[in-house]
Amino acid sequence: MLEFTAHYAAGRFVLDAQFSTRPGITALFGRSGAGKTTVLGLIAGLKRSHRGRIAVDGRVLYDSSRNVDLPPHRRRVGYVFQEGRLLPHLTVRQNLLYGRFFFPHGRMAFEQAVTLLGLESLLARRPGTLSGGEKQRVAIGRALLADPAVLLLDEPLASLDAPRKAEILYYIERLRDDVKVPIVYVSHSLDEVVRLADSIVVLSEGRVVGSGEVREMMGRAELRPYLGRQEGGAVIEARVAEQDLQSGLARLDFAGGALEIPDVEALVGERVRVRIRARDVSLALTRPDGLSIRNILAGTVVRLATEEGPSLDIELDVGGTPLIARITRRSALDLGLRPGLAVFALLKSVSIDRRSVGYA
Repeated sequence: MLEFTAHYAAGRFVLDAQFSTRPGITALFGRSGAGKTTVLGLIAGLKRSHRGRIAVDGRVLYDSSRNVDLPPHRRRVGYVFQEGRLLPHLTVRQNLLYGRFFFPHGRMAFEQAVTLLGLESLLARRPGTLSGGEKQRVAIGRALLADPAVLLLDEPLASLDAPRKAEILYYIERLRDDVKVPIVYVSHSLDEVVRLADSIVVLSEGRVVGSGEVREMMGRAELRPYLGRQEGGAVIEARVAEQDLQSGLARLDFAGGALEIPDVEALVGERVRVRIRARDVSLALTRPDGLSIRNILAGTVVRLATEEGPSLDIELDVGGTPLIARITRRSALDLGLRPGLAVFALLKSVSIDRRSVGYA
């Protein structure tokens, strides 16, 4: 577990943040300038806090009250930047072993890292011949072989095109599931966060405005201005019940019913996490017939959001599963929506693509 408390100032920017991580991947999310990369720099010792305390699994890296400030090379922090920053004159094998040179007795074997990241065919090549996704996989492997106590990933997909992003997401999922190292992942993409992260810390102007499990945080109304109003919604944890190869649809069962969505990269029986944007959910007072919409879920109105504007977020309970619908304020009046009212939530299957689905 990572424990982070720090006060840091540089010019007009002030970071005053406190959070602790849970096992797995913790995402740092926020707009540009929120302080995400500054947090990583303070953890790694590349920036110096004015006061605070940073510890990993009880091992103190920095504590201003006790005058503890370990230098970067003693912190056992693996840092993967937006660009791989590989040594261009070395082969992939030599780049990987560069991290092991400083930590010869690391817990992960060289062959294990190579297999985990699919690097077998790249070992003799030099960075100049690699794609962006391949470079990032090598950079992650180098960080792992340095035996980190915590792994920091600073927007590792930012410079990649869509196919390369999908490639790296797969390997980061393997990393999350197979390597028991806490990971702090910086991202601007909620799709990435929902797919990869177990918990999320939301930053705004150098302060933590919310932290917790991804599923719970996505449904909190007060965080929608920071998550992006057009991107807000709910996260449902479900099980793949069926894959219909003929139609290309998968059926996902969850506590409130079932969803039909386009084919997902998961096997029958596996658990997945599905992000449903509030803007993609419509409401009806009676179950409609004769529609192309495949997903019609019975629910109850829990709360109507109080913010101003022409649209309104309606919080629903669908068999114990939270869901959010965004409709016009006029529609809410015409339907007579109020807490406790039974409604039907309508969701088009095509509104959920693979980017919105991740392993639970």
